[in-house]
Amino acid sequence: MADKTYLSKEINFNKAPIMWAGVEVYPGNGAASNLYGTLNVIKNPEEPTTPDINTDGFVNVKKSVNVNQFVNVKRNVNADGEVYSNKGKHKLSAKKNFDIPHPTKSGWRLTHSCVEGPEAAVYVRGKLMNENIIKLPEYWENLVDPDTITVSITPIEFHQDIFVKKLDSTEIILESKEKTPIYCFYHIFGERIDTEKLIAEYEGDIEDYPGDNSERSIAGYHYDKKVT
Repeated sequence: MADKTYLSKEINFNKAPIMWAGVEVYPGNGAASNLYGTLNVIKNPEEPTTPDINTDGFVNVKKSVNVNQFVNVKRNVNADGEVYSNKGKHKLSAKKNFDIPHPTKSGWRLTHSCVEGPEAAVYVRGKLMNENIIKLPEYWENLVDPDTITVSITPIEFHQDIFVKKLDSTEIILESKEKTPIYCFYHIFGERIDTEKLIAEYEGDIEDYPGDNSERSIAGYHYDKKVT
């Protein structure tokens, strides 16, 4: 069982302590316990599946946290500064990227960025052949505002004069003027109905957003400050 250390004052580390055994720290007199210096926690080789640091409360870090493996968080992560990934090469607030080993070039990598727009949009795309009805995903009925649905059609092989005859949140019905069999690609967008509309432009700082901030996911608190 882990040793329990009750603290009424800070612990000052002149050198970096190394701990294998579990240590439970309980603040004394209801105050937070402060640890100064560098704390190195190395996994016990006799218990390789045991997490290194466990907390039922908060961990406040004023400088850096270096983790060689994983950080598992069951609730929120609040950052007053920037959040970096890929060994510090990718700053989450800069833009929404992903970076993977290149699928066809050995020794290369592939990086893409997300499409950005002034709405919470979803889409489906595909190909239609000798049919005139595009079935939308079942969940669109309660996810997408039918009044925001738009349809883009690209005829394949020959001009077909295709148009949208009818649409709702369950299906799109197409028709061609010459009543020819329909062969086309389609790309359908719709705006989510289960959340408030995004307010793309507003005056002030990030805290002044006039909508519901609980519905927004901002990568990094200082989202608009591109400083390192």
